[in-house]
Formats: sequence, C-alpha cells, structure tokens
Amino acid sequence: MGLDGKRIVITDAASGIGMATARRVASDGARIAMLDVMDDAGQKFADEIGDQARYWHADVIDEPVVESVIAEAAEWLGGGIDVLLHIAGVLDGADVDLEEFPEETWDRVIDINLKGSFLIAKHVTAVMRPVGRGVMVLTSSGAGVKDGSSSFAYGSSKGGVHGLAMVLEQRLALYGIRVNDVAPGNIYTPLKVAQVRYSYEQPRDAEGYQSTMASLADPSGVASVMAFLANDDAGYVRGTLYTR
Repeated sequence: MGLDGKRIVITDAASGIGMATARRVASDGARIAMLDVMDDAGQKFADEIGDQARYWHADVIDEPVVESVIAEAAEWLGGGIDVLLHIAGVLDGADVDLEEFPEETWDRVIDINLKGSFLIAKHVTAVMRPVGRGVMVLTSSGAGVKDGSSSFAYGSSKGGVHGLAMVLEQRLALYGIRVNDVAPGNIYTPLKVAQVRYSYEQPRDAEGYQSTMASLADPSGVASVMAFLANDDAGYVRGTLYTR
C-alpha cells in the first residue's frame, strides 16, 4: 500500500498502537502530524522519523488546544488533512467494584476517551468538510461494544466512541468523509500491560499473569489495519473492524 502524499494526523503517537501506526504510515510515504502529551517521547520519535513528521503537545479534552493544534497541523501538512487516525485513550478503574468506583476516575476516562474523540473529530471535520473528502478512524474496543470490560468507565467510554463513529459515518458521508472505528483486542501496549499487571497482582496469580502477557498481540498488526483504512483502496470498507 502506498500512502505517498497523504496528510495524516495521529493521536497518541508517542507509544503503543499510535507509535506503531505512525511508524507504519510514515514508512508508506505519508506526511504525519503526531499528537500526544508525552512530549519527550513524542519529540524524540518525530525526530527519528525525520522531516515528514512533526510533534505537537495536545490534550484532547481541551477544546481551544485541540482547535489550535489541528489548525497548525493542517497548515504544516500543506493546507489540509486527508486522514485522521485517532488512537488516544486511557484505561483506569480496572477491577474496581461499582460501589467503590470513584467519580473522578469515571470522569477522567469518559472525558479522554469519549469527549476527546468528539473534539478531535469536530475540528478535523472543519478542515475536511470544505474540500469534500477525507478519512476518519476512531479507536473503540471490543469492550463496551461486543463484550464487557475490566473497568465500568472504560467499557462505557468505548461503547460511546463506537456510537459516535456510527453517527459520524452517517452524517459525514454526505461530505465525502469516510468514517470507521477500529476495535483492537488484547494488544501489548502500556495501557494494557498496566491493566494486566494490576489485575493479577492482587490475587498474586503469577501463572495467570504470565499466560495473559504471553497472549498479548503486537501493536504493529493494528497499525497495518490503520494503514489500510488510510489508503484509498479501503474506500468500500464500512463500519467497525475488529482485530486480535
């Protein structure tokens, strides 16, 4: 697949699936604007990729920041955005009982995962809609979509992202913008590793921990799916794509 000339915005680009995706689409020839809050890692990775990448600090729940960064990124990319690959998210509150689930944890997860998806989509749409074309990929999950979750907040937030993607798909098709959501499975990312470690350290189940860690899939596989969706050859793909 060739992505030569594609102008792509990637969130959560400094680690995990986002980093693997940035590396993949850059190798396929795309010019990429990388967004994250991990500034040292993000800048170092952008420098590693070279002139076709640039890093921005962007808190996805801060609308003035999102609006400003998307405008700057669009200008740097050459006056537009062809593809959004929105991957930013958090998983907090794993294995906490509902009666003890902190409101602040709920608010943080819902804000970053769902509100962040809304704000990024909103301001990227403002760039794509006038030119009548674009691709937008949100990251949901099997959690809250077809299965449960270790966290009430995470499952709820990802179910919300899935719902947002379905509404965006219907509404933005009128303006030539294709919308999909990708639902990764158990992937070896900092987010998933932290959840597995927490889930198994309380019962001190070393065997279960080792078995679960061994089952986690490499993020490069999800990156390949993201790269395909960014490509014009994916123009007939609709809806949600589930991965390992």
